Amino acid sequence: MTRLPALLDDIRRCQICSPHLPQGPRPVLQAGATARILIAGQAPGRKVHASGIPFDDASGDRLRDWLGVSPESFYDPACFAILPMGFCYPGSGHAGDLPPRPECAATWRQALLAELQHIELTLVIGQYAMAYHLPGHASLTDAVRDWRRTWPAVLPLPHPSPRNNIWLKRNPWFAEAVLPALRQRVAELLA
Repeated sequence: MTRLPALLDDIRRCQICSPHLPQGPRPVLQAGATARILIAGQAPGRKVHASGIPFDDASGDRLRDWLGVSPESFYDPACFAILPMGFCYPGSGHAGDLPPRPECAATWRQALLAELQHIELTLVIGQYAMAYHLPGHASLTDAVRDWRRTWPAVLPLPHPSPRNNIWLKRNPWFAEAVLPALRQRVAELLA
């Protein structure tokens, strides 16, 4: 018997970071006990905080394109678990959104991952998720370039944000080699 529904309820009521969140807590995540794909992201942005729907923004549009999936598949918790490193919007700083609050991972991540027994592919998006799931890489680019080392179980990805258009342009190998393999693996896992 899974403890996941009760755990998700506890997380959605979480107030641990409340004093540090300028817009207040609103944990945004998705998980189902049968999910086969885990998306380990950073933290919700302002738009996702407002909607309460993970990746409900331009980053999500790009990510779904990278995966080759419809919104219906993406938002099916039986298929995809979406667990950012921080569940609440951390606010913005001078150079964009602030980092995810560290309390989330320390408090909830181990218990959540223990409940997700069917995960076969973990997508590690961005530097904070990489520090947790794939420690030891000098840079995000190096980790993504070395993607075959952990494939097909784990895949590091750059953040799908439009802010990363320059990175994508400078690294055409990502679209040429990584994305076709990713789409094929996702299709296999969802079949």
